[in-house]
Amino acid sequence: MNTLNLPQVALIAGPTASGKSALGITVAERHDGVVINADSAQVYRDLRILSARPTPEDEARVRHRLFGHVDGAESYSAARWAEEARAAIDAAHADGKLPVLVGGTGLYLRTLLDGIAPVPEIDPAVRAEVRALPVAAAHAALAPLDPAAAARLAPADTTRVARALEVVRSTGRTLAEWQSERSGGIAERIRLAALVLLPDRDWLMARCDSRAAAMLAGGAPDEVRALLDRGEIAADAPVRRAIGVAELAAALRGDISQAQALEQVALATRQYAKRQYTWFRNQPPPSWKRSHAMEASERIEQFDILLRG
Repeated sequence: MNTLNLPQVALIAGPTASGKSALGITVAERHDGVVINADSAQVYRDLRILSARPTPEDEARVRHRLFGHVDGAESYSAARWAEEARAAIDAAHADGKLPVLVGGTGLYLRTLLDGIAPVPEIDPAVRAEVRALPVAAAHAALAPLDPAAAARLAPADTTRVARALEVVRSTGRTLAEWQSERSGGIAERIRLAALVLLPDRDWLMARCDSRAAAMLAGGAPDEVRALLDRGEIAADAPVRRAIGVAELAAALRGDISQAQALEQVALATRQYAKRQYTWFRNQPPPSWKRSHAMEASERIEQFDILLRG
């Protein structure tokens, strides 16, 4: 298919602390763009510091969309983000601007580009029964109903095992069967210029440690305290699963020291970055250019070439 006449969308993806935000802002400045968030933690207004959202000064340089627009008490999903991202992309195109997607949440990007599986609402009784099972029992129950999923999923992967089991029990079809019917993706109606940042791992891990230290010194504990003081936010709310919330909450309760909290936040950030690194190295299509550059100037040059191509 000839894509030259399709509207262009830029995408900068990669693991946390790899420099996506800085590059995204520069690309938007150079190409009259709008930065659109594609990070699941940065949608929450409660976590500017802990989610490493762009600063107010950065946001003043170019337009930013879908950053800090969701209250922590709200339920939020990849499907809702994809709907909002489609609207933000269309609005940017209508204004004659380049949409610049920036983020590291692979599920969000897949949902936007490939569409969403039309899985029906899960029977609440089925969901409650599945979620009450120990993960080992849930994995064992999944095996005869969806052997492919049971073989693919780690037996200790609580979230994904429960999701696969509740879908097949509630609908009579496997999650893979539903996912084969994805709809609503925008991949066929845009021309995507995607750059995946995969810098040297040691360099990336050092940046993860520096970021954790800067967050704690820059007010992240106060941010978590304010979040916890909001009694209407459930203990299992997605915002409370953001990296750093549980660790800093433990420090605020006096269960661990600030030094221990820093160590745990840095470790969790490194572990998350490693998982993202593996995903972005292996999962996106070959048309998404992988960049191992660490210098800003080289990254900018690579992206300029992509946009011209």
